[in-house]
Amino acid sequence: MSVLSHLEPKEVFHYFEEIASIPHGSGNMEKISHYIVDFAKEKGLKYIRDEIGNVIIFKNGSTGYENAPSVIVQSHLDMVCEKESDTDIDFENEGLRLFVKGDKIRAEGTTLGGDDGIGVAYALALLADKDAIHPPIEAIFTVDEEIGMLGAKFLDASPLKSSMMINIDSESEGILTCACAGGLTTVIDYPLKREKVKGKLCKLSVCGLTGGHSGQEINKGRANANFLLGRTLYKLTEEFKIYILSMNGGLKDNAIPRSSEALFLLEENENFKKLHERILAIEQTYQNECAITDSGIYLTLSLTDEKEEAALSVEESKKLISFLYNLPTGIQKTDLFISGLPQTSLNLGIMKTTDDTLIFSFLIRSSVESEKQELYTRLSSLCYCFGAKIKRCEEYPAWPYKKDSFLRKLMVNVYKDMFDKTLIEDNVHAGLECGLFFDKIGNILDCVSIGPDIDDIHTPNETLHIKSTERTWNFLKKVLEELAKTAK
Repeated sequence: MSVLSHLEPKEVFHYFEEIASIPHGSGNMEKISHYIVDFAKEKGLKYIRDEIGNVIIFKNGSTGYENAPSVIVQSHLDMVCEKESDTDIDFENEGLRLFVKGDKIRAEGTTLGGDDGIGVAYALALLADKDAIHPPIEAIFTVDEEIGMLGAKFLDASPLKSSMMINIDSESEGILTCACAGGLTTVIDYPLKREKVKGKLCKLSVCGLTGGHSGQEINKGRANANFLLGRTLYKLTEEFKIYILSMNGGLKDNAIPRSSEALFLLEENENFKKLHERILAIEQTYQNECAITDSGIYLTLSLTDEKEEAALSVEESKKLISFLYNLPTGIQKTDLFISGLPQTSLNLGIMKTTDDTLIFSFLIRSSVESEKQELYTRLSSLCYCFGAKIKRCEEYPAWPYKKDSFLRKLMVNVYKDMFDKTLIEDNVHAGLECGLFFDKIGNILDCVSIGPDIDDIHTPNETLHIKSTERTWNFLKKVLEELAKTAK
């Protein structure tokens, strides 16, 4: 039974609901990619699907505008799969459970996938519209954007003829994104030297944080659960002898972690009651510090029977905790020209323990290439001191601001005529695929990014605003109409 069929624009929400019904988390692209291909076949449109699942669909210009310069409309097929701890869902095989409340669409206990399901829905609705006036369209649907922009990185751009591109992967109506930061995924392997230890098995958890997108929300001061776990453990080692078994937290390097936990053994002669009291005092400190940004934060400590486990020694535990406590995370430098815009940051998004390694995964972002590389070097130097190994993984370039943009000027004018408001031009700290397309196509590419209002992306609180979705749809259609007419 449809949940969104009564909403306007019907064609957009029809496709958004269909997309939401298909599992499409990063790395699980097969079904959604074939859905896009089946759509193209049904509509009789020429398409290309590459071996990793990227799809390009070509649509001729509307009658009378067949020879107008073509435009790329681009979005990505994958979503970040985050859920509340008590939500029972199999992201690999199940669709999302949508619901509407007032002017908002959400999913029950999970991320909504508005990033970038709504961009895909806009593109499909455009391709299906037989009455809209538009130039020739090259609609690009990329895979695995959320885990390093892998689809855009490996896409063959040679079939593309357009020199203009509208990326639909922004989350604020009335803002025209014109540039973005570059990024570098970095993974650290910290070796674990274990030995047999007896003690009281304890579990420490940092929970209830707000989280969010590590580009869009990194400047909002939200706490990082992995860092707070390290801070808490370091405080404990000042008073207690603990033996670390594992530390785990976060699911995505581009999402600020909302929870993190550690398992450790406490020496038999240590006072658990005193340890618990210390945790409560630390919790109160965090609640005071994070009252505005993370009002739901809390710590838990549980104790089980005495165990004998393969754990790190007291000295090795203190060394590992010190490493975590000293890892940089968050904003490192702000832009001197644009108030409030981060220039360089990194996010410790994932900690994962294996038998012999603790893995730390970061996403480094910067609009200044040298600062991005310098931050990687800084991590490298810390790894050298602690005997850890560091490696570069996925990397993507920044997207520079184009001063003489015809597309940007046209869109500013259209927005003013439609809404009697000024379309705000903005740069973002988050990564966008525009940088990779600019790198592939070259300086001739005139590119912008737009989108409706979406709150709290990459969290289970993700919310898509209905009226904003409608206004953005009407704006997009009008822009394409004016591009066709202006060219003619």
